[in-house]
Amino acid sequence: MAEVLVVGAGPVGLTLACELARHGVRPRIIDHAPQPSAYCRAIGVTPRTLEVWDDMGIGREMIDAGLWLTGLRSIINGQRMDDATQPDMGLPYASLGLPQYETERILTRHLTRFGIVIERGAALTALSQDTEGVSARVERAGEPAEDVRPRYVVGCDGAHSAVRRLLGISFEGAAYPWPFMLGDVRINWDVSYGMSVRALRLVEGGPPDMFIAIPQPEPGRYRVSMLAAPHLVPASGTDHGIQAELTRPSLADLQAVADELLPDHAPLSDLRWSSVYRIAMRLAAAYRQGRCFIAGDAAHIHPPTGGQGMNTGIQDAYNLAWKLALVLKGASPGELLDSYEGERRSVGADVIARTRKASEGYGREQGGAPDRAADAQVSISYRRTDWVKDEAGEPDGVGPAAGDRAPDVIGLVRQGLGFPVRLFDVLRGTEHVLVVHLNGACEGATVQDLFDWMQHQAYLLRAHLRVVVIARDVAGHALLGAELLEDRGRAFAAAYGDRAMSYLVRPDGHLGWRGRSWRDAGLQEHLRRVFPAA
Repeated sequence: MAEVLVVGAGPVGLTLACELARHGVRPRIIDHAPQPSAYCRAIGVTPRTLEVWDDMGIGREMIDAGLWLTGLRSIINGQRMDDATQPDMGLPYASLGLPQYETERILTRHLTRFGIVIERGAALTALSQDTEGVSARVERAGEPAEDVRPRYVVGCDGAHSAVRRLLGISFEGAAYPWPFMLGDVRINWDVSYGMSVRALRLVEGGPPDMFIAIPQPEPGRYRVSMLAAPHLVPASGTDHGIQAELTRPSLADLQAVADELLPDHAPLSDLRWSSVYRIAMRLAAAYRQGRCFIAGDAAHIHPPTGGQGMNTGIQDAYNLAWKLALVLKGASPGELLDSYEGERRSVGADVIARTRKASEGYGREQGGAPDRAADAQVSISYRRTDWVKDEAGEPDGVGPAAGDRAPDVIGLVRQGLGFPVRLFDVLRGTEHVLVVHLNGACEGATVQDLFDWMQHQAYLLRAHLRVVVIARDVAGHALLGAELLEDRGRAFAAAYGDRAMSYLVRPDGHLGWRGRSWRDAGLQEHLRRVFPAA
């Protein structure tokens, strides 16, 4: 019997299942739908999600299947604005366009590499739990119900989550009164590859009339969205997501809006799919109840402005997977799982607030610069949460604090390698990584002290911890069981600060601890808390 039952095989559930498997826990994943959805509900991939996929080992596959989103053309009240190109933020990755069905296809293929297959047409219908595990009922059409007994259940089953409903977790918020139309079409116009287009007619006291086109990897194809034609929207329907029960918009419905808002009346053709879509803003009152968790749209829904939804859910799963794996292996205490809600629910609340503000001011930005780091999701931090410890004080303007994402660094040098090393290459994996930054060259006494410290961490170093030393010069030194890197071009010092410092990087790429030295008693205390068996 699988120790974790993952409910929902969209991008969030697939990410969780893949990550559990990579961390050595074999999950079971079910989905009530008999086959994957053909709808391109999400398309924008943030730079932070690409960092996650890089760590998972599928970054290149995702990039090869997508296209880089290069900028935005705005047409406001019939007047074309100057094209806004996507700025270089100095991050490892730019923003990617990738239809959700392609994201799911690649994640599904990656999951099969672990020998795990999605069980489709399987619905969760009952749920109860005790101190030892969860009792769940899975039903399939025409088959007897199956009672299963995993140790944990995670609901990644969308806005209408069965897991959330069965747990009785409230989903507080409200629905937007305006439904939208979506479509996958070809557009014949003079727009460069990778450029998005929005045509808006501002309306006082309400949402703008809009025609928004997000490019897809196939040249000339776009996912378009706009306010729904009134004849398509009766009073019935759920308050969020694809309205599969309603009449689908026709090509003529989509073309009518394009003709009204696009000055060049660009022709649409080759409609592959379309739907009516509703939007709500809701946040679950809790992300965890006992041995059950929710993630992704089951925990937070909001307007699609900025393409934050799927990405936030993927990072929910990325945060939870390593913690579940450590607890299931007996390496970490069950209390570590409390940090999932403690860290991620505030992120969900922030995304809802930001996307609501952006949606309600859409087209009225008046040159106000968006928070690009927030949209890229690289500024998310877990500072001052319960399982994060900073013993070096606030950063002095350079470098991350405990709880922050660890920035990448390029151009590090390792003896014997004829190519530069990225810090992300060093951090990739399932262990915690202790990064020891020396503010000068390696010295024999320092290396010996660190070697002695590592001898006392033998248990952790076998299974859960790696050590990396970064110095201006490491020539003539060796540290068995650790990686020595030269910061020859001072790139690490530029990103992290020039002071001697030690950083404990968690498997999700955030700093769990920061201090002046690995000798600090606080590091040992933090490691004992996370790994009490050590």
